[in-house]
Amino acid sequence: MRFSLWPMGSQNWDELLTTCQHAEAVGWDGVWYADHFMPNQPDTSPPVAEVWPTVTAIAAQVRRVRVGTLVCGNTYRQPPLVAKMAAQVDIISNGRFVLGMGAGWQENEHRAYGIPFYTAGERLGRLEESCQIIRGLLHNERTSFKGRYYEVEDAPLSPKPWQRPLPLLIGGGGEKRTLRIAALYADEWNTWGTPETIKHKISILDEHCVRQGRDPKEIKRSAQAIFFLDGDPARIEAARNARRFPVIAGSAEELRGIVAEYGDAGLDELVVPTLGLGRGDELKRTIGRFMSEVATAFR
Repeated sequence: MRFSLWPMGSQNWDELLTTCQHAEAVGWDGVWYADHFMPNQPDTSPPVAEVWPTVTAIAAQVRRVRVGTLVCGNTYRQPPLVAKMAAQVDIISNGRFVLGMGAGWQENEHRAYGIPFYTAGERLGRLEESCQIIRGLLHNERTSFKGRYYEVEDAPLSPKPWQRPLPLLIGGGGEKRTLRIAALYADEWNTWGTPETIKHKISILDEHCVRQGRDPKEIKRSAQAIFFLDGDPARIEAARNARRFPVIAGSAEELRGIVAEYGDAGLDELVVPTLGLGRGDELKRTIGRFMSEVATAFR
């Protein structure tokens, strides 16, 4: 199983780069970064770094691990622009980039930036068309597409990415449409969840693959929760009370047991957000401990 770190957007650049370099040095396999413009909370003043310059800089300065967007919000940019940026980041990384795409969900940043939010169905329809355009641009010399939401005509994309194919990840757990889109277009799939949730979602993804005539084994699966390794009880309780994301806490031995359950559920990669791991020196220590005391048992 691979283990990747997901630094939170509240870190400044120096902190973020230090975190990524330390994660690489102690053996982590990847670094993911989210695509948001502001916090999803009443106070939107805390800074949030823009994803594309950030992953580009990480790719250039952190030289071993995979780097990816988790996930790029489809409503924020036209699909040809996303394909163009993804190809260049992959070149800069010498073939270590993963393009993670999602339908877009954070309403406050759409409203603040004047981006149409659309209905959930429209956002998913746009994501599906974007996948077709992006895959065409990344792999073909010329791409033409006319859909309900997007249109490109005889469009080139050069230079091509270093990886052929460049991995496309679809993020989300919607069982009717998102997992069907993943079954059709994704090289990788990701969502939040406990081992029990992930096992169920993977079974649905596999069913979609069979209906589409695709081997389910072609799609790598990753997931994340908020992890606390011997964390402060008050912080753990506060995170659990928020009830937005699954929270998993315990000793190294207890976490090893839970990671084993993720593996049994069919997971290929566990993504660990830094939200539960502290800041500064505490974050460095916990990143190292998680790798040496938890992850190495599954390498």
